[in-house]
Amino acid sequence: MGVFVTGDTHGDFRRLKQCALPEGAGAGEGDYVIVCGDFGGVWDGGERDAEKLDRLDALPFTTVFVDGNHENFDELCQYPVGEWRGGRVHRVRPGVLHLMRGQIFELEGLSFFTMGGGRSTDTWDGLLDPEEPDFAERYWSLRARNAAFRVKHLSWWEQELPSAEEYAEARQNLNRAGRRVDYILTHCAPDSIQDRLGGGRYRSDELTRFLEEVKRGVSFRRWFFGHYHYDTDIDGKYFLLHQRIVRVI
Repeated sequence: MGVFVTGDTHGDFRRLKQCALPEGAGAGEGDYVIVCGDFGGVWDGGERDAEKLDRLDALPFTTVFVDGNHENFDELCQYPVGEWRGGRVHRVRPGVLHLMRGQIFELEGLSFFTMGGGRSTDTWDGLLDPEEPDFAERYWSLRARNAAFRVKHLSWWEQELPSAEEYAEARQNLNRAGRRVDYILTHCAPDSIQDRLGGGRYRSDELTRFLEEVKRGVSFRRWFFGHYHYDTDIDGKYFLLHQRIVRVI
């Protein structure tokens, strides 16, 4: 069995399809390909989503993903929750699974801690509520000047950051594991790694501070994450993935 990890897909799964080709990553039957957030395959709940997910499900490997900040959480949370390899998942398709937050999964005798989520960075000019009476006026005004904004329950969801219950479950599961795992899968990075990536350009928030707590208090081999839209690694231990596909096992 092989385990491969890559970065954000935003609903574009051509890179994952390439994995199964001879010149690709070599993922096949019984293998797993992990997306580090901003999966984007569950977006509008319509036929386009269904077609994409069905094609993904037909690939020879199983696709699993942690959530990012650009996910339709209203739709994602409608999928049934089940137990899978020691942790909880949303079963999007038989071969497409959402790895829920704060879980620890076992693959080939190795443990993977998951903590999806992230703060959207493209909301500087506002979050609009379609229920507000001046929504249309504000929307078209912002569109006209190419402003950075998002719309609640259409392109932004408050569940992009974990809840108090999810943080508590994550801590509980890590404590139960003796605060030791093999790999960590997230969408964004801990504060100190963010700082090294962006030189202070990236803003700290409750999730990146929690991940810093994990970084300092949990023993692990490697940490994989997406979100920042380029490929690099730090100290051979922290892997920022965008287009790159890395084989873990």
